[in-house]
Amino acid sequence: MIKPRRAAHTTAQIFAAPLAIAIITALGLTTALLGDGLWDWMSWIALALPVAVAVGYWQLSARRAEPR
Repeated sequence: MIKPRRAAHTTAQIFAAPLAIAIITALGLTTALLGDGLWDWMSWIALALPVAVAVGYWQLSARRAEPR
């Protein structure tokens, strides 16, 4: 039996997550310049997002590469 082909993704679907991460990172850089205290915590959280996403996908790819 032949598997049906997956529908192609639109440009908006392809770039939605990277654009969201870029906007959150830019907001994190902006909040780092605005003030101290709460602003610093918001910037740390926003700037940690790309690192967390990269580590998550790195671990996901390592699990998929393991022989079964």
